[in-house]
Amino acid sequence: MSTKEKLIGHVMKEEPVGSRCKVTVVGVGMVGMATAVSILLKDLCDELALVDVMEDKLKGEAMDLQHGSLFLKTHKIVADKDYSVTANSKVVVVTAGARQQEGESRLNLVQRNVNIFKFIIPNIVKYSPNCILMVVSNPVDILTYVAWKLSGFPRHRVIGSGTNLDSARFRHIMGEKLHLHPSSCHGWIIGEHGDSSVPVWSGVNVAGVSLQGLNPKMGAEGDPENWKAVHKMVVDGAYEVIKLKGYTSWAIGMSVADLVESIMKNLHKVHPVSTLVQGMHGVKDEVFLSIPCILGNSGLTDVIHMTLKPEGAHPVKSTPLNSPVVPNMTPDTI
Repeated sequence: MSTKEKLIGHVMKEEPVGSRCKVTVVGVGMVGMATAVSILLKDLCDELALVDVMEDKLKGEAMDLQHGSLFLKTHKIVADKDYSVTANSKVVVVTAGARQQEGESRLNLVQRNVNIFKFIIPNIVKYSPNCILMVVSNPVDILTYVAWKLSGFPRHRVIGSGTNLDSARFRHIMGEKLHLHPSSCHGWIIGEHGDSSVPVWSGVNVAGVSLQGLNPKMGAEGDPENWKAVHKMVVDGAYEVIKLKGYTSWAIGMSVADLVESIMKNLHKVHPVSTLVQGMHGVKDEVFLSIPCILGNSGLTDVIHMTLKPEGAHPVKSTPLNSPVVPNMTPDTI
């Protein structure tokens, strides 16, 4: 008899039930690993799978995480370039793709990442046909649309990380300005993630007190406190981080783990994430943009109808919402 056989006596005859709440992260770059660590530290799954085409990096990152298993409550961490390792995932987070370079806009990444998605998405669908797909790769709104088309999933199971991070940045800067914790500063950034995101100034509040009620010019030209600069700092924030350290990682990783938590724990929490907005706010085309959405264990179950005024939302720059690759896309023409 082996040491194991001498130590452990089986009670049940059949094989133990496998993972019940498995999460996969596709891509082990800086964003993927920050996401993986954030998910592990929040104890959101009983199995974490990692996938990437770079085998050595993938194996090294998996081993590094496994060596910390003593300090985690996630029993199983697996990794392979073969997508079979992702089988039966509840949530699959896609962070893989070309990285945004200094001075490069998110929209410049479109075609490179669409080609990568043509390989990734069908493999995810093959092994986890019932999963909730969360897209993080940039440009996130367009690629969420691409993932939706390629996967054939219903819209409630394809979610883009969208402006969840933009809103977090906004609330952080607002907190700095008011000397408050970000959780007490309420404000929503909606629309397209990044340069053309839209702050909803009419909804900015602390403890239910509307800041625009106190300062009617908030977010507009002629505001003596220049709150518009807060949104500009949100837009410029990622570029500044990329300039300083070469990439963004920690904040987006924590932001994605926040979204995964709402799904895995069925929190019915409201997040600004990217979803199909056709028929809402005057949008007639199949476009994915961020609006406040309710997330639970079925995915994106509901949307919140915001009251938007033309004068209450001022994007910093105007970026076309319909990139040339977006209108009337089918899997064949991507």
